[in-house]
Amino acid sequence: MLSTLLAFLGACTLIAASPGPSTVLIIKESLRSRRAGFLTVLGNETGVFVWGVVAALGLTALLAASELAYDVMRIVGAVVLVVFGVQTLWQARRAKGDPAPGLGEAAGKSGWASYRGGLLLNLVNPKAAIFAMSFLPQFVPEGAPHLPAMMGLAALWAVYEIAYYGVYVWCVGRMKAVLSRAGVRRRLEQVSGGVLLLLGARLALES
Repeated sequence: MLSTLLAFLGACTLIAASPGPSTVLIIKESLRSRRAGFLTVLGNETGVFVWGVVAALGLTALLAASELAYDVMRIVGAVVLVVFGVQTLWQARRAKGDPAPGLGEAAGKSGWASYRGGLLLNLVNPKAAIFAMSFLPQFVPEGAPHLPAMMGLAALWAVYEIAYYGVYVWCVGRMKAVLSRAGVRRRLEQVSGGVLLLLGARLALES
């Protein structure tokens, strides 16, 4: 059991370390504030847990088997990524010439919006659903009840990633003095927006 748990946590680390849309969004929100970054992490990991539960119930198999359902979800996910990318680039443009970029926006944007962004980005990603279905069953101990074991692994996966991505949020906060400079922040916003646009385009063009 211990070796299985260690292997599972090792696999979770590799998954979290792989760059993707969620990582980009977490870093982007952390540029505004640690609170926004952490709430984005909580939203993302709520999505991770939801997909884990759905996988435990066997419902993601329907998504994997239905090409239409997968394509619809893929296009919706691509649209969400493009929208996030455009919003980020627009924010970077508005920040140009602002001596304290993002402060008004940070004050005006609610914590719920940050949480919702992380949750939405995860839930509209069909790859997250399919991956949960193929990943979690590999670590269910032999002879253990399938449903409770997979739900427990899904919860552990989400909690572990909260701690992992929390380090990202903390590191961005520690570098706030540098990252808050107008030119640096604007450039990071531009890079984040461009990456989100590219990820959205790639998802839309996948067959």
